[in-house]
Amino acid sequence: MSFFLVLGVGVLALSWAAPLIRFTQGAAVAVAAWRLLLAAAALSPAGARGWRHLPRRFPIAAGACLAAHFAFWIQSLRLTSVASSVALVCTNPLFVGLFSLALGERPGWPLWLGIGLSVSGSFLIAWGDFRLGGPALLGDLLALLGAVAASAYLLVGRRARSETALLPYVSLAYLLAGLLLLAAAWGLGSPLPPRGDWPWLVLLALLPQAVGHTAVNWALRRLPASAVAVAILGEPVGAALWAFLLFGEGIGLLQGAGMALVLAGIFWTLRAVQL
Repeated sequence: MSFFLVLGVGVLALSWAAPLIRFTQGAAVAVAAWRLLLAAAALSPAGARGWRHLPRRFPIAAGACLAAHFAFWIQSLRLTSVASSVALVCTNPLFVGLFSLALGERPGWPLWLGIGLSVSGSFLIAWGDFRLGGPALLGDLLALLGAVAASAYLLVGRRARSETALLPYVSLAYLLAGLLLLAAAWGLGSPLPPRGDWPWLVLLALLPQAVGHTAVNWALRRLPASAVAVAILGEPVGAALWAFLLFGEGIGLLQGAGMALVLAGIFWTLRAVQL
């Protein structure tokens, strides 16, 4: 049961990412870069000693996937609602389930049912923006691309965590992802966010990144990647609730039904894994 508790804490921490990003004003790639670099700085004192023993292919691949995920997703938050962006970027269980054969994992029908319930719920949460078109629709597309990148990140992590220690792996992956995004931000002429962004960046680095993402990587050693991906779908539910409280973004009937489906999918999946 301990891994369910750790994963639950991680998902709760992740649910703060979108609302905190909404408080920032800097370019998406700069916000993502400094979130990762600050998290790497916090974790590297404990993890750097193990870097020499890491197979380099794992943190390099994970860092590239994570950089792409954040670049797409944070830009989507500039164009669409918190609920839609987070719901769509968390459709990764579908992609993880489809490609998990690469890891030799074959999700059974209980896991596919949980994936179906949770992904259906995510689309219900996002349904309002699908009808809007324009910038919101572009934001939804970017969020889906972020989901594909996140799926690759989880699959790399599942393989890596069978061979690597947690803190060396995540600290180096965060550092490499942050450096890639910083280079992109530099090329776009916006490597530094505004001064007012830094308190929010520190919170992003410590809570969703250092706690949330690290807890998810911890769980990947103990649970199938597809099950972890489904559990992460608790993030849009939490993010939508925080957005309602902080920004007044309404939660309609369809969104409420979607949240119920997401929670049912998570419960079903983790129960199936436990059994």
